[in-house]
Amino acid sequence: MADRRDFLKASLLGASAVALASGANALTGPTGTGKTAGQGKGPRVISTWDFGVAANQAAWSVLAKGGHALDAVETGVMVPEADLKNHSVGRAGYPDRDGHVSLDASIMDADGSCGAVAALEHIAHPIQVARRVMERTPHVLLVGDGALQFALEQGFKKEELLTPESELAWKEWLKTAHYQPSANSEVRDYGKTGLPGGKDNHDTIGMLAIDAQGRLAGACTTSGMAWKLRGRVGDSPIIGAGLYVDGEVGAATSTGVGEEVIRNAGSFLVVELMRQGRSPQEACREAVMRIVKKRPHASKDLQVGFLAMNRDGEVGAFAIQPGFSYAVCDAQRQDGLLPAKSVY
Repeated sequence: MADRRDFLKASLLGASAVALASGANALTGPTGTGKTAGQGKGPRVISTWDFGVAANQAAWSVLAKGGHALDAVETGVMVPEADLKNHSVGRAGYPDRDGHVSLDASIMDADGSCGAVAALEHIAHPIQVARRVMERTPHVLLVGDGALQFALEQGFKKEELLTPESELAWKEWLKTAHYQPSANSEVRDYGKTGLPGGKDNHDTIGMLAIDAQGRLAGACTTSGMAWKLRGRVGDSPIIGAGLYVDGEVGAATSTGVGEEVIRNAGSFLVVELMRQGRSPQEACREAVMRIVKKRPHASKDLQVGFLAMNRDGEVGAFAIQPGFSYAVCDAQRQDGLLPAKSVY
């Protein structure tokens, strides 16, 4: 009898071990695929808007050499930050209504490490400062004068960011300005045509990458809404709003009217929906529809879009208005630019 009891006990323990192992394997993929991180499409980088093509190529130069996804996204978004033709990201961004150029950025790694800066003036590459916040402080977010002080202590150069072209645009806006914080003021004030998120009105670059080792990372950087109230901060530097990365599931970033994204913890929502089994496309759509449902009237005029990638490298995007595009770069495609699906 003792031998029989020992045999049954050993059998039950063995069966439990097999079941636990099977369960663990089933959970390794984002939707129960059984795949482990990095067994999907290989290294890949995606980013918002058409200027993401050049940014992706810079990021790909890191990934193609076996580099870390975190280094790739930082390198990539620095391209639009430095582009003097880009008036919504970085040093050539349009100022607030008082003529000050202030920048926001965030960066996040797969293990939850993250850093951000908001309302940062006089520093050309806020994404680099955000990474220093992540790696050299116990904090996540530094703002305003404190962020500038930290940047200078870290050796960053203080610069005048208001370019002659941006200053001229601001002065032209002041002639007829009736200030109201709203999306796409650039389009209306200059009489340009096009829907929110069109070619003349970008407001953020969000970038997500997965490297050859299956590590995820993301970055988001912007000069914010043109002619905004001084001190206004959008979703881009807020972890869980403009950017969120979870190495067990995937990553998401947003573009458009930051206030709406903040209200819904948008990027965190997208990642959590992927955790529940949605594809990146389905998760982005559900997050967008939640915004539309809560603000149906306002949603007819504003733009919000989400871009996501799960840890197998599957990509999806969705927006309220048509016109939102995203760039994809991997071993098969070096300059892919795809339109996001939209509600309207």
